[in-house]
Amino acid sequence: MAAARLGGDVSLVGKVGRDSFGEQAAEVLRREGIDTAFVSPAEGASGIALISVDAEGGNAIAVAPGANGALGPADVRAAAGLIEKAGLLLMQLEIPMAAIVEANRLARNNNVPVILNPAPVSPLPEELLRGLFCLTPNQTEAARLAGLDVTDAPRAERAALTLQSMGVRNLVITRGEQGAAALVDGKFRLVPAEMVQAVDTTAAGDVFSGALGVALMEGLGFEKALAFASRAASISVTRPGAQQSAPYRREI
Repeated sequence: MAAARLGGDVSLVGKVGRDSFGEQAAEVLRREGIDTAFVSPAEGASGIALISVDAEGGNAIAVAPGANGALGPADVRAAAGLIEKAGLLLMQLEIPMAAIVEANRLARNNNVPVILNPAPVSPLPEELLRGLFCLTPNQTEAARLAGLDVTDAPRAERAALTLQSMGVRNLVITRGEQGAAALVDGKFRLVPAEMVQAVDTTAAGDVFSGALGVALMEGLGFEKALAFASRAASISVTRPGAQQSAPYRREI
């Protein structure tokens, strides 16, 4: 949703349940111009997230994966033609790891760069990290993956270097109101966040990753792409909701 609203030509590979939630989700995506040819139905309920937001805009999320858990390697292979001709593949961890590994394999074999947003965080296979174009964890996720605290910029740099040593080419650690810390092309940099009044931080990381992908596909280069992504995420936290908080290009 974030990538499409910002001007990306987006196709989604996923699963919805055979229920009203699934029908609604697919229709919303189509209205936003997203290709849903590879969004297929699964038996049972669609995935649902219940989100609690506090007075400062922080959130706690309880997820029932539902149909998302049914997305497997065979579904990914069915979309092989789509992945092989893509400019970029963007993934997160709300689907089974086997599907992620298979999609990464197809992308790598066809020189398609992959951005992985490791949320919700879980251990990542060596084969997935090795040669990965870009990993975009938040501070908590980076700490879990690197085995290090990520409470300030120097620690963020150490965590990024640790993850790079595992094979990841570029790291972007999102740090909420502190902006982002990036290790790109071997150079560490801090990306400031715009000071806004946060209402709901839900999906800020998703918006950041989607915006980063769009900007890189437009050839802006990492420095400008990071600023673009930070701007998009800062807008998203000023309003409630997940999908509906993603900004449109004109707002950037």
